[in-house]
Amino acid sequence: MQYIVHRPRVGVFIDTQNLYHSARDLLERTVNFETILNVATHDRELVHAISYTVERENEATARPFIYKLSTLGFKVRRMNLTLHHVTDGGKAIYEGNWDMGIVADMVRMMDSMDIIVLGSGDGDYTDIVEVLQERGKRVEVIAFREHTAQKLIDAADRFTHLPDIEGGLMPARTPKASKTEE
Repeated sequence: MQYIVHRPRVGVFIDTQNLYHSARDLLERTVNFETILNVATHDRELVHAISYTVERENEATARPFIYKLSTLGFKVRRMNLTLHHVTDGGKAIYEGNWDMGIVADMVRMMDSMDIIVLGSGDGDYTDIVEVLQERGKRVEVIAFREHTAQKLIDAADRFTHLPDIEGGLMPARTPKASKTEE
């Protein structure tokens, strides 16, 4: 007699800017998105992996990063920054926020997933976490504890502090030696 074992179906939703800025601000490092995807999908069937990015219009510096995310298996959703306002001092303040897009995708795709992995510490996601759980979904959060809302940690079925993941961060960059030091 053969038994069919159902592997849990997982969807991974990464708020790229949230994790990027946390890694940079806290540890002066960058996130290893390949490791995050591998940890999120371990022994589970990946059905969706989406990375949400924000970039300046006509700026090509993000292209290699976006290409890398695509080669890792992420569908990359991109948004251009928009001018929010200019300060009295003349500094332009831009905004780009994927929160509602991420929530919409989770709702749209929830019937095809058993587990949702959210890569963000933004407390605004707490309500969708609870809605997904009410629909029988398990929700796991991967983020930086220092930049994660306590209410999101409390709501999640599992919280993983990203620096605790082996290989979760790229190696620290070594400063280039100046010509006078050579």
